[in-house]
Amino acid sequence: DAVFSGRSKLRGIDPKGLKAFQTLLRKYDGLTQEYARKINNLFTHLFFDNPSNIQRNSLQIALSELDKHTLSPQFHGFVEHVESLFETVVEEAEEAEEELDRAEQIRTQLIVASLLLSAVFAVALALMTSQAIAGPVQAATRVAKQVTQEDNFNLQAPVTTNDEIGSLTTSLNELIQRVKQLLIQQKAAEAKLVQSEKMASLGQLVAGVAHEINNPVNFIHGNLTHAQDYTYDLMRLLQQYQNRYPNPYPDIQSELDAIDLEFLKQDLPKLLQSMRVGTERIRDIVLSLRNFSRLDEAEFKAVDIHEGIESTLMILQHRLKPKPNYPGIQIKKTYGTLPLVECYPGQLNQVLINLIANAIDALEEAQTKSPPSATPTLIPTIHIRTQIIDQQQVQIRIADNGPGIPAAIQKYLFEPFFTTKPIGKGTGLGLSISHQVVVEKHGGHLSYHSSPGQGTEFVIEIPIKQPAKKSM
Repeated sequence: DAVFSGRSKLRGIDPKGLKAFQTLLRKYDGLTQEYARKINNLFTHLFFDNPSNIQRNSLQIALSELDKHTLSPQFHGFVEHVESLFETVVEEAEEAEEELDRAEQIRTQLIVASLLLSAVFAVALALMTSQAIAGPVQAATRVAKQVTQEDNFNLQAPVTTNDEIGSLTTSLNELIQRVKQLLIQQKAAEAKLVQSEKMASLGQLVAGVAHEINNPVNFIHGNLTHAQDYTYDLMRLLQQYQNRYPNPYPDIQSELDAIDLEFLKQDLPKLLQSMRVGTERIRDIVLSLRNFSRLDEAEFKAVDIHEGIESTLMILQHRLKPKPNYPGIQIKKTYGTLPLVECYPGQLNQVLINLIANAIDALEEAQTKSPPSATPTLIPTIHIRTQIIDQQQVQIRIADNGPGIPAAIQKYLFEPFFTTKPIGKGTGLGLSISHQVVVEKHGGHLSYHSSPGQGTEFVIEIPIKQPAKKSM
């Protein structure tokens, strides 16, 4: 009964306990069968042989005899072994159930901990993902706002990834640089437009002044010939009077002495000649101004390049003359035989005056940096040379023996607004405009060669014939 009453608890028994129980049953297998036959015979004798005479004393006597049988101690030992084994098995089953309960608790705890860890990991992953996406976007947004608010197009958003966000940031940086270049180009175009308008206004003013000066100068120059003829006629007549009347009256002699007639006879022709030279000089200057101010010519014209160079030198003549503590600048010209060149004369003259003026500035700067007591080793010189190249282009070379251009700034020479001159003296547009006129307007090439201490040479090359008529 103990065995069968504990059967419900055998589900948690260790397999080793079940094996021990089976071994015990096999050991006492014959004993249990023999004991069972004894009990069966006893009950058969009592209940089936004399079923009506069964008495309590008879049953007790039968059980007492069965207990005294030699099989009884063995069977009782078997039962004790079974009970002991069963108790052990039950205890092990209870311990197994306790272990199972603890394992179930641990499993539950592990599941809860896993869920918590998964939640924490998911939150951390979400934060990291959000930071990885939102961080670069926020940085790019801050840079974009700062650029628009401060107009600082030197700012760049940091590119920290190679994904779509990195591509977006790179595109933003490229857009900022593109806008910067467009603004620089717009500013340069506006400055060049203002400069062109100034030069056009200056050209109109110079042309008007030259015209107004030219009329009275031509009148004076033309009348000087007549005045000189009249003077010579009067002097011949006076000489005849002196020959006829060598001893004039005292009052006439007194007047002759007062005016120093002999000096007048010698000096008056010289005075008239100097006036002629002066009027011719004014006419040359006016002609140079008129040649230089050809800014109203909107089409290509075949012109003499040498005439433009001479006009430019005439305008800059005052800067070439010697000054106190300055020996002046020597102009050396080596002209080749050039045909008439199709160009915009006014614009090309502007290029010439920009390059020659820059050469003069460089020579003057070298002189100002030299000690006043220093003896000049070289005479400041500008060498202008012209020649034909391949029968299709003309070349104009303007070289000076100044200090040269530092290598660090040479790459910026043609950039708009770049200048090394003091504020108020240079706009930084001279070389930029010159490059535009030569390259874009005339389809030519403007280059330079410079070494520190060796001077600078600018080279202009433009076609003799333009491929087609252009409009400015």
